[in-house]
Amino acid sequence: MVYRADRRGEQFVVRRSGRSQAALEWELDLIATVAAAGVRAPTAVATADGRRHDHGIVVHRFIDGVPPRSRRDWLQTVIALGVVHEATASWPQRPGFASARDLMSQRRGGDVDLDAMPTTAVDAVRASWRPVLDGPQCVIHGDLGQGNVLVAEDDVALIDWDEARVDVPAFDFAHLPENIPVPGQWGRDTLVTAGVAWETATCWIAEPDYAARRLAELQARIR
Repeated sequence: MVYRADRRGEQFVVRRSGRSQAALEWELDLIATVAAAGVRAPTAVATADGRRHDHGIVVHRFIDGVPPRSRRDWLQTVIALGVVHEATASWPQRPGFASARDLMSQRRGGDVDLDAMPTTAVDAVRASWRPVLDGPQCVIHGDLGQGNVLVAEDDVALIDWDEARVDVPAFDFAHLPENIPVPGQWGRDTLVTAGVAWETATCWIAEPDYAARRLAELQARIR
């Protein structure tokens, strides 16, 4: 749950995280690291006694901006992602989460529970991830839809880090506009297919109708 609040003319965002305390602490450490590296991100406002959250409730200052509207905006987003990936190259995995590489052999991690999916769907998502899994891992945002990127005066902010995890950077580039060049050796079709596969798996329980549509799209892509 996310709310916007006003206190003496200053705008804040209040959200309740459904993650474990360890996973939330990891996320807040990440956001502080991202901000320190020069990328705008919603750092937590501490309580009166210095805590960054109170039983999962986090307050941060409102970040102004609009979704990317131009090629320049998206290129700036790619640069910001590169900063995040470089700053987190040695980070440990988020507690309770798993990378796509881990999920080639494991069954659960984060919002993914492969035991809940049909065997044919599990085979499809794993086959679609496999081509992008080589190379180093880092922290990825994990939910880089247009609504989670804000641009103000050529300055990019990345918000809503709830799905962040350690994984290969390909997943952060999978849903960017097709005309935007991204780092890495992957073909565009391979990137998009891997991204659709991840959304299928991570939404299977929480958003089953959406996941079913994504699975149908995935199956059409890999025929």
